[in-house]
Amino acid sequence: MMTTRQRREQASKAGVFLALCVGAVFAGFPVLWMLLSSFKSNTEIFEFPPRIITENFSFGAYGAILGDPAKVRFFTNSYVVSLTVTALTLVVALMAAYALSRFEFRFKSTLNVVIISVQAVPPITLLVPYFGLMVFLKLFNTYQGLILTYMVFTLPYAIIMLTGYFNTLPRELDEAVKIDGAGHMVALWRVLVPVSVPGIVSVGIYTFMIAWNEYLFALTLTKTPDMRTVPIGIQLLMGQNSYEWNEMMAMSILGCIPILILFLFFQRYFIGGMTSGAVK
Repeated sequence: MMTTRQRREQASKAGVFLALCVGAVFAGFPVLWMLLSSFKSNTEIFEFPPRIITENFSFGAYGAILGDPAKVRFFTNSYVVSLTVTALTLVVALMAAYALSRFEFRFKSTLNVVIISVQAVPPITLLVPYFGLMVFLKLFNTYQGLILTYMVFTLPYAIIMLTGYFNTLPRELDEAVKIDGAGHMVALWRVLVPVSVPGIVSVGIYTFMIAWNEYLFALTLTKTPDMRTVPIGIQLLMGQNSYEWNEMMAMSILGCIPILILFLFFQRYFIGGMTSGAVK
């Protein structure tokens, strides 16, 4: 016979499980509907009552996206910008985090406050200043302009997280390298970086997501279709007289694939890195 406490524990677990199931349905159903709609025609999408699975299953929307060089260019631009932002952010953040974690210098606490404060600034308030700056520097409608702008938003988070992660690593690792006659750069790249893979992966995934999904600055700082990224490409499918809803759904699904792949392959590192950098 179960005791009253055991019954309460089972009821609590059942309630948590039910809540998680309801949350999963709310989170997953829009994605499922988007996926199913990408195989329908525009007419079928607006049928009433709505039909979950179409009778006229078609890859036409995907063919229209992948068969059009102008639309493929959106993905090329997003990959170039996102991967470059991720690589540069990690390199700069690793060196900055190492300095903040291992060295004592003047205005260190002030610098930490500034880095954290940048995170509190709403990006939309910087839109007009950045537009003027990019025009002045002749970086408007260029990869360089987007990359530099995105790094302003990705670097503070990356530095904060990696500094927290480095703080969990024993200083004896650095001292052992110094005893062998090597310098700080060797300690960072040969010793600390290999043991910090979970933190680096989590920061890299977050940085890639920010750059891949960014819409506002990509819309403002680019002009020609050959420089647009995927979020802007989805908007461009909204014509003046008609919306290509099935192509919008198809491009959205294709845009989700890189993030999905990253989470599937690096989920363990992502969760471990986020926890270590934020808690310890």
